[in-house]
Amino acid sequence: MLIQPVKDMLMRNANHYLIPADIVANVQADNNLYHAFLVLTKIKYSRIPVLDNAGHFKGLISLPMITEQMLGFDQLNVDVLMEKRVSDVMETAVKTVPNVDDVEATLHMMINDPFVPVVSDDGMFLGIVTRREYMKSFNFLTHEIGKQYDMIEKDFSTNEKPK
Repeated sequence: MLIQPVKDMLMRNANHYLIPADIVANVQADNNLYHAFLVLTKIKYSRIPVLDNAGHFKGLISLPMITEQMLGFDQLNVDVLMEKRVSDVMETAVKTVPNVDDVEATLHMMINDPFVPVVSDDGMFLGIVTRREYMKSFNFLTHEIGKQYDMIEKDFSTNEKPK
């Protein structure tokens, strides 16, 4: 559990955490893999959200997921890009958060992932929270916490506060 001063300082920048859905690159579940391949190649991101036609979050798609479909025994099968849909290969077991206020859960998810999808209770894709934005806040935190809170150095070898 985060101590309150840390949580308070991280939440000061909460309005910067969310990258809104309308500016996040995405594809739709019914798009063919060719379209997803082009989008991922052009934007140079490793993974992007997959949405349905109404804007509900359905999963994530990556270039490795697409190229895996093209691999044959002795050659690449690019025809599969037109035949298969994003929904055929996307990752659906994706952890999401309902808002940017759940700092601790978001931090745990970002250990392995560069971003976490923010999805409302009714499944609408709201945007993403990126590790980059959190790291900016941690940088701020490490430089400012001693200026804004009285910090008492603790001797960890004895588990006691200095006198």
